Amino acid sequence: MSDDSIRAAIKAHLGVNPEWLAKRREEIVEPELKIVDPHHHVWDMPGNRYLFDELLADFQSGHRVVASVHVQCHSMYRADGPEDMRPVGETEFISGVAAQSASGAYGPTKVCAGIIGTTDLMLGHQVEPVLEAHLRAGGGRFRGIRPTAAWHESPEVRALDIKPHLLMQKQAREAIACIDKLSLSLDLWVFFTQLDEALDVCRSFPGLKVVINHAGGPVGIGPYEGQRDAVFGVWRKKIEALAQCPNAVIKLGGLAMRYGGFHFNKLPAPPSSDLLVEKWKPYVETCIDSFGPTRCMFESNFPVDRGMCNYHVLWNAFKKMTQRYTPEERERLFSQTAAQTYRLAI
Repeated sequence: MSDDSIRAAIKAHLGVNPEWLAKRREEIVEPELKIVDPHHHVWDMPGNRYLFDELLADFQSGHRVVASVHVQCHSMYRADGPEDMRPVGETEFISGVAAQSASGAYGPTKVCAGIIGTTDLMLGHQVEPVLEAHLRAGGGRFRGIRPTAAWHESPEVRALDIKPHLLMQKQAREAIACIDKLSLSLDLWVFFTQLDEALDVCRSFPGLKVVINHAGGPVGIGPYEGQRDAVFGVWRKKIEALAQCPNAVIKLGGLAMRYGGFHFNKLPAPPSSDLLVEKWKPYVETCIDSFGPTRCMFESNFPVDRGMCNYHVLWNAFKKMTQRYTPEERERLFSQTAAQTYRLAI
């Protein structure tokens, strides 16, 4: 699948309505709690601009966001040169955004303090020069790779038209070995139906930090519409198995993507934090109970999740659903796990 096709597919799944989002405003819960947002994107797509100014507006909407991590999103690739090297353009661009933030002229938040890029795992051993180019381009901030891996047999669920079972391919394992060799992390966005493959990766590379994105990808659309309880049971067993791998950590978020099937975007007004707590708390608590706070981190997944909720409301919900945890555990969930995973100074 070409990069243009991937970007078109991403855009097709993004529906941001600023007028609708403006209908919900909440008082900030615990405004002094330190947050590292370990998963957001920066891009400029037709009708969906989310660059430094837009990102900063969300970060400064009331919560104390001290640092963030940009995760690859097929944005700002090099226009020419070897095809395999073109994704390095995104790292070059984000490194510039991080430098702009680091000037201190825009507030104390260390925007894009960590950078997660991408590459084609089917390059096998040939991926190493690409990884080294990312490291050079990252200005000391490059931390890992997220390949395009989310696949499902149902076209109603399938995010992108990519090779199925990518993580099980021989070439992909060779590429992952190179990622491991360079002490980089591996972020994985996969659906819950692919968690067995993620588990195999964790077991095959015990020294590799594997970061499971978006709460392990529970699905509530297509063939899973109206099957939430059944899906939850299958998803939970896979999460519990994955948590047995000490090199796996998990991001709590991404549940406002269309794949979750919560359909908040169809409401007259954006969801309140209380509604998000009601719908998402079982997933969040299952992950924390399985992995423990030292291997869990909350994420915004903005601007993708912006199609269904506000940034400040999202973090209000995360804070409300973690009231039963100790201050030390909450510090892990909101900042320390992310900072340690991505080696950030906060």
